[in-house]
This record gives sequence, structure tokens and C-alpha cells, in this order.
Amino acid sequence: MKNISRRKFLTEASLGLGAIILAGLSGCKTITPQPVPPTKSINPDISSTDTEQVPQDTSTIEPTPTIGLPDLAVARNGEPELLVRQVIEALGGIGQFVFSGASVIIKPNICVAYNTYEYATTTNPWVIGALVKLCFEAGAASVKVMDNPFGGTAEEAYKVSGISDAVQTAGGTMVFMTDRKFINTTIPNATSLKKTAIYEDILNADVLINVPIAKDHGLAKLTLGMKNLMGTIQKREILHTKLGHNLADLAGFLRPELTIIDGIRVLMENGPTGGSLDYVKKMDTIIASRDIVAADSYAANSLFGMDPLSLAYIEAGVSAGLGSADLQQLKIEEISNT
Repeated sequence: MKNISRRKFLTEASLGLGAIILAGLSGCKTITPQPVPPTKSINPDISSTDTEQVPQDTSTIEPTPTIGLPDLAVARNGEPELLVRQVIEALGGIGQFVFSGASVIIKPNICVAYNTYEYATTTNPWVIGALVKLCFEAGAASVKVMDNPFGGTAEEAYKVSGISDAVQTAGGTMVFMTDRKFINTTIPNATSLKKTAIYEDILNADVLINVPIAKDHGLAKLTLGMKNLMGTIQKREILHTKLGHNLADLAGFLRPELTIIDGIRVLMENGPTGGSLDYVKKMDTIIASRDIVAADSYAANSLFGMDPLSLAYIEAGVSAGLGSADLQQLKIEEISNT
């Protein structure tokens, strides 16, 4: 049996088949594709003038079997590109996530334009550069990197973070997220976030790779994988009420193929923007998993010494069946370069 493609899943979900699909979808489990009625829109709630033309997608992805592979991989004590390559290889290789001809979106955290990567407020640029290289090595047709900064312009933030240079050097494309490309989207089976405006490119991508930096956060306690997905929507402030449930709803809909948590330099306090090197702890760690809840849980515990279930979004993610926070039951491969 083959896995349904991400694009087809999102199309069917917005056509009202989401309850059927989500009921059988957890992480990378294999499901049976449902028939797709002819449509021109990824979302029936969009007016005709805003209709997004989406070609009917009948493609499927046949990854290498995951039997015997770890649920999560962590690599420590090395240069960022080495650590990224090690965790991806431990999970079965980049071909598990990216197929030849795929359109790939990489979503880092590039929240502000006034701190360089040393301050641990934005994802490490060499982590992103390594991922762009890996995607092209797997035969990706395009690799786009994007975020929606709240401090300064995107152009400034991309440059100051170092991510723009790293992406361009690796052959990828930086995308400026414009207001006109956010699409009003209904989220099926949501407990709280019933509808929101999600960026068009992310809805249409074959592969979404989520790459947060691990850092302290005043409201959410920590920014990790689920929290990083806030940058995919237009009005983030609507998530602040019932934050945990809203993030679980959003993560359950977007379903990134892979979550990679950047723990190279970790912001331990005064997040999300930091501002002093005294707040930063150099840990030289990369965590990767297909399971966004597992990735967040391991990062919360190993990098910050926190009980994963003390984070509202992890608790909500477990309740929604998005993944596991039980670190004792996960198969974890740990790689040390010392």
C-alpha cells in the first residue's frame, strides 16, 4: 500500500474528507487514499475571486519502509551540517522524506531582524543550508525557505540571521510571505482552531520540513516544533487564547514530514527575542523525528530539563493523537561525536 501525498491530503481535508483521513493518519502511518472530486480550489470557503487553482493530485509517495528505524534521532558535538546529516541518515536517509521532483518548503524560525544567529533567536543558518543541500541531493525540484518575522522586515531578518546567504549558497530560494497569498482555510476535526489563513505555498508544497530553534518563550514556555508552525498563518495573535489546542489543531492539519530542532545554540531565558549572549547556552545538538510531539518532548526534557507534558501544546498534541511524549517508549538513536 502506498502513502497518500501531502498535497492530496490537504486538498481532501479542505473538501470535507479530513475527518476520514485524520482518523487514520498518525505520523507516517500508511493510509488508503480516498477519491477526490474534481475541484479548482484547495478550500471551498474561498470566494471565486480568491480561488486558488490547484491541479488534481493523484500522486503517491512510496518511502523506504520505516520498520526498524528509530522514532527519533539526536546528534551531538559536531558542526551543524554534520549533525544534520547524521540524524537524517539515522532516520533512514533524506529519501524517506523528499522524493525526486518534490516541491519542498523549509520553515525555520526567523522572528526578528535585530539579532544574529549567535543570540539564538533565529534558526542556525548552517542547519538550514545543510537541509537545502540534502533536499536537492534527493532530487527535489524546488526548495523554498520562508518565515513571517514580527520584528523588522523579512528582507532584513533573512539577511541578519545569515539564513538568506546559506540558502542561496545551497541553491535554494528565500520567499517573502506576502499578505495576498494567505488562503482562508477550514481545519477539519479541529477542537479550537476551526479556520485560519495559511500561506498558499505551504498548502501546495509536496513536503514541509519544520526547523525551529529551541528557545525560551514567555507565553508558551518554550518555542519548539509545534510552536514554530505559528509562522505559517497570517494572524498569529488569534492563537494566543487556548494556545495549546490551537497549535495542536494547526500541527495536525499541516503535518510536517519532518521536524528538526536546532539545539546548536539554545536561548535559555528572556525568549523569544533574547538580546544578550548571557542568555545563550551552546549545546551543539540536533534533534530530528517524523513525530513532531516526540521531537518537542525530547527537546523540552533534554535541553531544558522540563516535563514535556507541562507544555500545553505537547499535552494537546498527545490528546489529539499527533504523536508520543513517552520518551521511555520511543526508540531513540543517540549519536555523539566525542
